[in-house]
Amino acid sequence: MGGRAKVLRVTGLAVAGALLLGIAAAGWAYWHLNDNITSVDINSALGDDRPARATPAPSASAAAAPRDTGALNILVLGSDSRGGAENQALGGGDSEGARSDTAMVVHLDAGRTSATVVSIPRDTLVERPSCPLASGGSSAHAYQAMFNTAYALGGPVCAVKTAEALTEVRMDHYIEIDFSGFARLVDALGGVTVTTDQDIDDDKSHLHLDAGTHHLDGEQALGLARTRYGIAGGSDLARIELQQKLVKALLKQVSTTDLLTDPAQLYRVADAVTGSLTTDTGLDSLGELIGLGQSLDGLAADDTRTVTMPVVPAPSDANRVVPEEPDARKLWESLR
Repeated sequence: MGGRAKVLRVTGLAVAGALLLGIAAAGWAYWHLNDNITSVDINSALGDDRPARATPAPSASAAAAPRDTGALNILVLGSDSRGGAENQALGGGDSEGARSDTAMVVHLDAGRTSATVVSIPRDTLVERPSCPLASGGSSAHAYQAMFNTAYALGGPVCAVKTAEALTEVRMDHYIEIDFSGFARLVDALGGVTVTTDQDIDDDKSHLHLDAGTHHLDGEQALGLARTRYGIAGGSDLARIELQQKLVKALLKQVSTTDLLTDPAQLYRVADAVTGSLTTDTGLDSLGELIGLGQSLDGLAADDTRTVTMPVVPAPSDANRVVPEEPDARKLWESLR
């Protein structure tokens, strides 16, 4: 074999080997990201006694379409895990169990070019329906229960059932992200820029900021999402305002970060997202999450409206709130 032919053969083998290694690495990465996701079969647990879907379930032929762009409602919870060293180090506390201290209904309009994010105050007193329990049996029907007790009692299934009872809106999907995962996501995106209107001095959320514009790392962004006692009034409604600012800032950060040109950063972001998620079974694969993301190509941060469910102080407890009617009902009707 001539010298040139030998060089070409060796080069070809090297290229083939590199391609095989690349394919193997890509396959492992896909498997790892897919395996990261935790899911709950909410549809089977709740059955058919639920509000109607905003958009009928796709037929077999429609499911083969490149992407679904119908209207969609997603219950998004931020879980305050009380166990685990990482979550505790980030301000999760030292008691057992978990709470849904952040609750938002994300409504995607038909066409997916605009969205409404509605925050539900955790201290809202609601009628909590009987929920199936993981240990077997069902919980008791409860009146004047705090909204976030549903998750503490019966996990995602009870959270969805209680949200649907409150809003009469079908939750097409469920997404939950935990504290430590949220911090890792922000770090993977390179931080997030947020402007605060007042000083924040909160030892409990580990956050101390002067009023103004700040580029926050993951731990600081998480502190902003959690802070309550370090801001004027110390109310859950004030915290929700900061959370809504953070949502918009994250959307802008994602839209300005060209992840496709940096595979390493893309993997870090994907690993942070999938590793911290619990979803319903309709979003429990990387392919389904990618499909949802692709359907939002035309959605910009400026096209996302953030609001809080209208509430008033509860007559029975000044430290709690109840939906303000008829405004709350009209808001939920607009999302059906």
